[in-house]
Amino acid sequence: MKGRVLRDFALDDIKKIADTFHNWQQGKNYQDEAGFCFSAKLDDMEKHDFVLTPGRYVAAVESEDDGILIKEKIDTFTALLEEQFNEGRLLEDKINKSLKELKYEV
Repeated sequence: MKGRVLRDFALDDIKKIADTFHNWQQGKNYQDEAGFCFSAKLDDMEKHDFVLTPGRYVAAVESEDDGILIKEKIDTFTALLEEQFNEGRLLEDKINKSLKELKYEV
């Protein structure tokens, strides 16, 4: 992914999309796949006022539960973020010191 909504497709991705489309088009070996594809019927689309936003049709992929409580994850990420903020401040101080030595101030 290049971003939240922009993705560069690898050759394998392109092949999967093309194969899925051709299977759907020919009516053989096609299956809906959560997070990837869904063959909507006209009545499905009518229920959504013919809005074709993929999220209305293609179900989200369920993520696996890793057994770690959300509170533990947040605590871990918060501690890591605090460390990174501290490291960022140290680096900022070093950069400012180097710039001052070069007679530049920010």
